[in-house]
Amino acid sequence: MNLLFANDRRGAWPASWYAEVTPPLDPFPPLQGDMRADICIVGGGYTGLSAALHAAQAGADVVLVEAHRVGFGASGRNGGQVGSGQRLHQDALERMLGDDSATRLWHLAEDARALVADLIAQHAIGCDYRPGVAYAEWTARGVAHAHAYAEKLRRDYGYDLVEPLNQDEMRALVGSPAYRGGVVDWGAGHLNPLAYALGLARAAAAAGAHLHEGTLVTRIEPGTRPVVVTETGRVTADRVILAANGYLGGLDRHVAARVMPINNFIVATEPLGARATTVLARDIAVADSRFVVNYFRLTPDRRLLFGGGESYGYRFPADIRAKVRKPMLQVFPHLADVALTHAWGGTLAITRTRLPHLAAPAPGVLSAGGYSGHGVALATLAGRLLAEAAQGPSAGFDTLARLPCPAFPGGPALRSPLLALAMAWYGLRDRLGI
Repeated sequence: MNLLFANDRRGAWPASWYAEVTPPLDPFPPLQGDMRADICIVGGGYTGLSAALHAAQAGADVVLVEAHRVGFGASGRNGGQVGSGQRLHQDALERMLGDDSATRLWHLAEDARALVADLIAQHAIGCDYRPGVAYAEWTARGVAHAHAYAEKLRRDYGYDLVEPLNQDEMRALVGSPAYRGGVVDWGAGHLNPLAYALGLARAAAAAGAHLHEGTLVTRIEPGTRPVVVTETGRVTADRVILAANGYLGGLDRHVAARVMPINNFIVATEPLGARATTVLARDIAVADSRFVVNYFRLTPDRRLLFGGGESYGYRFPADIRAKVRKPMLQVFPHLADVALTHAWGGTLAITRTRLPHLAAPAPGVLSAGGYSGHGVALATLAGRLLAEAAQGPSAGFDTLARLPCPAFPGGPALRSPLLALAMAWYGLRDRLGI
């Protein structure tokens, strides 16, 4: 079974709230026949579109192929949060990699967030970017750690945009009885992820990149001039960039062993009107401290977008609304009477370390993925670094490529069941509050 087609209609964005409100792009034509390019990019999400934009701006002849529509995958369906730092906190990175490497990763992540803001401004991308992401804690111990971490960022990294909140302050901001406190990162933000992806696509096409939708890649032939073989043609290139993330499938076994697809789900409520202030007092996004994280924000028309729940097989659950309604009502029990107008799933990719995986897995081939839920900014940066590495030295690519990224145990047949067992254990810890 191919994840590209397991849950979605071919050649269409999923029926999300984003797809309903975002002005669509006219289709780009499928690839036909044989082509030659300096760089061929497989995948039309943030990574691939950013790589196409930056490589084309640098003068490269770029061909990008996407099996569905640009922004079809996680890039067009996610929670829209643009976070600070890496997926792991800096204290964890210091223990894992040492202070110097952790500092380099912090600065790369800051570059990533700045790059998103620069691209939005430079290309007039209308994606409703707003500042502020709160991190809400379920336990007093979590609150203490969050406050100490905010102080560490201020003291050791000069980052003073994280505001600690006690229980009353968090309750005044987030109308839920569940949380004991937390922080707000005013340097982070949130946006319409599909609108951002489509804005990158417009910018890449305007820069001269050749985008081809409805073009399924069937294999990669590596070599000094690798070949991307599709259902309807071939692209011979100096370099190939794999930017398919959770939808990579069997195109590269080395990457597939380290970058594992999982599914996550979001619902949108009916417009809440005046009740919206009982959910969020300010126009920020929120992520909480559950291992299977809950995340939410309000839309411009005052709906609640709420993400929660994961699955590890190929198929989405039959009733996404029911799957997400349960954690939503744990956080906001007063919304039990509110209708859910939209429900959708998406496939992202994780690594064992929760750090991104950048690599040169075969001659002439570069790859990036495994952003582990932190991909809006990091995937955009990874695209730029891939474009650099495809044309010459890239210190940023080299830094990320040196990160440890062990393969998942069990191989293709057992890694999903093993991960499901591990996640069940962490889910039990969430329920027990430990």
